[in-house]
Amino acid sequence: MHSDGNILDIMEDLIAIGIDALNSQVACMGVAELGRRFAGRITFWGEIDRQILLAHGTLAEVEEAVRDVRAHLYADGGVIAQCEFGPGAIPENVLHVFETWSAIDTRP
Repeated sequence: MHSDGNILDIMEDLIAIGIDALNSQVACMGVAELGRRFAGRITFWGEIDRQILLAHGTLAEVEEAVRDVRAHLYADGGVIAQCEFGPGAIPENVLHVFETWSAIDTRP
């Protein structure tokens, strides 16, 4: 399933009806809060913030965001590494998303 915006209030319902993967804007809902409540219960498909971070962030900020997603949402799986290379995105930032994911050890 895909949804933009803050859908934190309906996440429990989405899981209850059988949604098992969600492409959503995790940054606007709080990665740590999503992880605390839902890591291991649903697969998070993306996404690194495309409106601010990919368009205006530094490489260090991009790396921090990827590592936060891994730290809070990964639970023996449960994260599909993805970001949108849309209008305004800095190509080096998009590349760094995938370089960082590749560098993270996902073994337990």
